[in-house]
Amino acid sequence: MFKLKNRAVSIGIQKNLMKNFRRRFCPSFYSGATAGIAASLLAATSAFAALTPAQINEFRNTIGNHVEAATILGGDYGVGGGAFGGGNGDKNATINVSKFGGSGDVGAPQPLGNLGIGWQPRLQGSMGYLTAENTYDKTSILHGDKNENKTFAIQFGGGARFWFDESFSIAPTFMGMYGHSENSYTAKSAFALANKAEAKQLGLIDWTVDTWTVRPALNFQYKYTWHRTIFTLSSDPVYFYTESFNSSSSNLKISGNSVTWENKLDVDVPLGVMLFGHELRTGGYFSRTELYDGIRDGLNSEYLYEVHPRIVLDFLGELWKVQWIGLGVSEFWGNGFTGWSVGADVAFRF
Repeated sequence: MFKLKNRAVSIGIQKNLMKNFRRRFCPSFYSGATAGIAASLLAATSAFAALTPAQINEFRNTIGNHVEAATILGGDYGVGGGAFGGGNGDKNATINVSKFGGSGDVGAPQPLGNLGIGWQPRLQGSMGYLTAENTYDKTSILHGDKNENKTFAIQFGGGARFWFDESFSIAPTFMGMYGHSENSYTAKSAFALANKAEAKQLGLIDWTVDTWTVRPALNFQYKYTWHRTIFTLSSDPVYFYTESFNSSSSNLKISGNSVTWENKLDVDVPLGVMLFGHELRTGGYFSRTELYDGIRDGLNSEYLYEVHPRIVLDFLGELWKVQWIGLGVSEFWGNGFTGWSVGADVAFRF
């Protein structure tokens, strides 16, 4: 699914096989502030002087979690971007995500020997760019300082989908991801100006780091058709292991584990109503993604909900490979933050 946002861009492709191959294209335009997540991503440098060795190590672990979370949020096709607003009142923190990527089952299912199981190759890939910025207000000892993180990530991989009947399938996949993250700290406060050199030497600010990530996953999917309405249930447990291999500071090393587990219900409803010579369809999806380990600590949230209704016009067989064109809206929320999106929803079927 392709998604476009005004301040944040998330582009993706999602291909699902019913009896035909379907590719979905959905540009969406997001707005909103990003207080909660960005504040969490940038919190590690709020007091970087006069620290004990144990506290310095804790800050480095926090930075590691934030780099891991930013790499996944910015580069993984399975985690959507958007505009987030935090509930902690921090209006000085912003985050922008740009993505291009997706997943797809290739061709029609082929018999797997005499097992009565069909299978088809599956490809997945994504690349993205994330920026997070925080300006400290007058209530902070760092008043006037600006802390900015940037992350670029790219991933690719694949696997196979196995069909046990026309409804139930499983898709094991494996992906690799490269990430590059950097921090830039602009010191204006007297406190920061006096301690910036030490903080940089400790690897707490003004750093760059390159990481690699492996991503094994398993998708469970069940489709059910009632009259012409199509229900799709899916469950996606995903494991991430991230480690740094190049850093501007010998004191900054990344090594961590993250797990996401998305459970989703998608409904596609033909309405039997014609508009501009095309049938109206509606539906959408509801999902909850559980967050564990590094990404949970980095985003300071244990879950992410998303609701995405849509209304579209059916163009199947009339406009190249386009199945439908319409409008989709998303709202999502987690621990202490919310977000929303609105934009075009376009599907292709091959």
